[in-house]
Amino acid sequence: MRRLALAFLFLSAPLLALAQDYFGGAQWIGAMTREAARLPEGRLYQGAVLKESRELWAKADTLSRRSIVLRRSFKPYKAVKQAELRICGLGFYEVTINRKKVGESVFAPLWSDYDKTVFFNTYDVTAQLQPDADNEIRVLLGNGFYNEQGGRYHKLKISFGPPTLLLMLYVTYTDDTRERVVSDGQWQYAPSPITFNSIYGGEDYDARLTVRDWRPVVIQEGPKGRLMPQMAEPVKIMERYGVKQTLKRQGDTLLVFDMGQNLAGFPEIRVQGKAGQRLKLTPGETLTKDSLVNQKQTGRPHYYIYTLRGDSSETWHPRFSYYSYRYLQVEGDIDALKEVQSCFVYNSARTISTFECSNPRINRTHRLIDRAIRSNWQSVWTDCPAREKLGWLEQDWLNGEALVYNYDCRTMLWQTMQNIVDAQHADGSMPEIAPEYTMFTGSWARPFQESPEWGGAIIALPMLYWLHYGSLDLARQHYEPMKRYLGYLATQDSCFILRMGLGDWYDYGPGRAGFSQNTPMPLVATAHYYQWTCYLYLLAKHLGHKSDAELLNARADSIRQAFNREFYDAKRKTYGTGSQCSLALPLYLQLVPDKDRNAVLQHLIADIHRHGDRLTTGDVGNRYLFYTLVQNGQRELLYKMLNHDDVPGYGFQLRRGMTTLSEQWNPDHGASMNHFMMGHIENLLIPDLLGIQLSGSYIQIAPHPVGDLTWCKGSTESIHGTVKVSWRIDAGRFLLDIDLPADAMADVTVPYSGREESIASGHHHFEESIR
Repeated sequence: MRRLALAFLFLSAPLLALAQDYFGGAQWIGAMTREAARLPEGRLYQGAVLKESRELWAKADTLSRRSIVLRRSFKPYKAVKQAELRICGLGFYEVTINRKKVGESVFAPLWSDYDKTVFFNTYDVTAQLQPDADNEIRVLLGNGFYNEQGGRYHKLKISFGPPTLLLMLYVTYTDDTRERVVSDGQWQYAPSPITFNSIYGGEDYDARLTVRDWRPVVIQEGPKGRLMPQMAEPVKIMERYGVKQTLKRQGDTLLVFDMGQNLAGFPEIRVQGKAGQRLKLTPGETLTKDSLVNQKQTGRPHYYIYTLRGDSSETWHPRFSYYSYRYLQVEGDIDALKEVQSCFVYNSARTISTFECSNPRINRTHRLIDRAIRSNWQSVWTDCPAREKLGWLEQDWLNGEALVYNYDCRTMLWQTMQNIVDAQHADGSMPEIAPEYTMFTGSWARPFQESPEWGGAIIALPMLYWLHYGSLDLARQHYEPMKRYLGYLATQDSCFILRMGLGDWYDYGPGRAGFSQNTPMPLVATAHYYQWTCYLYLLAKHLGHKSDAELLNARADSIRQAFNREFYDAKRKTYGTGSQCSLALPLYLQLVPDKDRNAVLQHLIADIHRHGDRLTTGDVGNRYLFYTLVQNGQRELLYKMLNHDDVPGYGFQLRRGMTTLSEQWNPDHGASMNHFMMGHIENLLIPDLLGIQLSGSYIQIAPHPVGDLTWCKGSTESIHGTVKVSWRIDAGRFLLDIDLPADAMADVTVPYSGREESIASGHHHFEESIR
C-alpha cells in the first residue's frame, strides 16, 4: 500500500518554540494514507491536499473512529542513570515500554481547548528500560475530545485534527552524557484492535486482530495550542466493584447485573471461549420496567463490544471511553464471561478529610455527595459522566468549600482556571462551559451561552483559592481576564440591572425541574453581578490595583442601589417573588437595608414554614439558603429541613437506594443520577458542623451541635498539616478534643458558653455544661 509522502509541518510560532524547549525537536506524528479511498456511501475520506486535511479527516466515518498504535525501538548504548519520558498523545494515549504500561493514567492527557492550550505528561521510566537491549516504545492513540466524530450517541461533534503524538525520551547515562529519542519519521504505525472509540459512544475491540502491516508514520500538523505541563493530577482507575446481584438472565444470550455503586467508569471483563465469540456491554444508571438497562435520559446508544481472541483467558476494559452506570447489561456469548468488575475512574487528587457523626442519614449523605463529586472529577469538573461530560462552571464555586475542605484542589483549580481563561471570548464574555467544545444556538443560545452564575467562576475560583489557601497567586495570574469579564457585564447591564442567564436553575416546585420557576432571573443575575464586583474590588485592593479598586467600589454601590430599587418592596419587606432564593440572596450578600434585615429574614423563615419546613431552591439558591440560615442562627431549622426522607431532600434519594446524587431534587422525574450540583450541604459539614474553619494559615475551631446529634468527629488538612476535631455530648456535658499539627495555632470557640481561647499545636481538651 502506498503511503502519503506529503508532510504536515505547520506549527504556530509559540507552539514551535515551546515544542523545541520541551521536546527537543520532536514532531507530531500519526497516520494518514494518500490514496482516495471511498466508503460504501461513496464519500471521499482521504486526500492529499494539505489545507483540506482536517475537513477530510473529519469525514472519515470509519478511519477517524479507529485507534492506531505507533512504535519505535531504542537501544541504550551505555548504562542508564535516568530516563524521562515527555509525551502528548491526542486525544488520549496509552504508552508502553516493552509491553508494560507507563504510569497509571487513563484518559491522558487531561483535555483542554486544543486551539489554546495543550497539556503534556512527564514520567520517570528509568526502571522500565532494559540495558543492552532493544526497548520497544508503543503508543496507542484514541480520539477523546480531540476528534469526536459520533457514530453512536454524541452530545456534539468536534475535530481538531486526526489523533497525533508528540514524544521525547530523554536519557541520561551514568557518565552524564545524554541522548534523545523523539517522535519523528523513524516511527511506524498500524491500525490497532480498537475498531471504534468515542468518548460519548463507547468502544469496540477485536482481540483477533494482530497489530501488523507496520507503515511509516506521517508528519502531521500539530494543534494550535500552547504546550504546557499538565497541572492537575491524572485520572486513574481508583476503585473496583464486583457484581452485587444478578438481576436477570435470559437464556444463554443476556445478563443484567447490579454492580452496587453508580459511578463514572467502565466495565472490566475476564472471558474465555472460542475465537470470534462476542460480548456487548451496555452500562446504565437505571432500569426499564423489564429490568433491562435504560439509557433514555443519559445518552443512547453507548456500549462496548469485545470479540474474543479465543486462545486462553482474556482480560479487557475500554481505553478511551467511559459512562455513568450502576447496572450492566451483557449480551451475546455470555457463557464466555467468567468475571466482570466496575472500574471507578476519577481524578487522583488526594482526599484530605474525614467526617462522621451520630446521624446515619448525614453520614450517608456525605458519601452520596462524595461519590458524585468523584464521578464528575475527570479532566474537568463535569456536570454528569454520561450524556454531557462537559465542564459546566457554576458547581465548581457553588460547592467550592465542599471541594477544598475534602480534597487537595490546588492543582485542579490552576488547571481549571487555565481552561476558563482559554474559553473567554474576545469581548470579555464567558461561556458556561470550559473547555467550550460547543456553542449553543437558536432560542437556547442566550440563556445557555452567557449566565453570570456560570461565567462568574472566572472570579469566584481565584477568590476561593485566596480565602482558603491564603494565596493571591491565582488571582494575580488571571487578574486581567477577570477584569475583562466584569467589564463585559457592564456593557450588558441596564441601569446596573442584568437580565441574562439561567437564574436558580433546577429549583424545586411542581413537576420536572429546569428553568427557574420560583425566582426572577434578573434578580439572581444582578445579585451575582454585585457579588463579582465586590470580589474583584477586594482582589484589586489586595493586589495593589488602587484605581481599579476605587472604580469597582463605586460600581458595587451603584448595583446595590439599583438592585433595591428594582427588586425590593420596602412596604412588604420582601424581594422579588418572596421565594426562598429571592430572600436568601440579598440577605447573604448584605444587600438588605440594615433596619430591615430581621424583617426580611422572618419572611424567609415564614416561607420555609409555609412549605412544610422544606426548601424550594435549586442549583444556585441552595448555597445562599443554607448559608443564610447558618449565619443568622437558624441551624435548627436547616437541620429540620434536611433531616428527613421526603422530597426535596437528600434522605429521599437515600431511601430510594441511590448511591450518587441526582440532577434534581426528585429523581423520579428523571435526568442524570450522577450530579454533584445539589450537594451544597457538604459546604457546611466540616467548617460548621464539625467546626474546622481555615483561611490560609489561620485556623478557627467553632463546632455547632444541632438537632439530635450527640457526637461528631473528623479532620481536614491545613497548610501546617492535619487538624483533627472530635466533640460529643454526654450526660449534660459538651466535650471537645482538638489536635493541631506542629507550628499551628487556632482560635477556639466552645459553643454553649461562648468561651474563646487561643491554642497552639498539640492535643487540647475542653469541657462544659450544656444545661
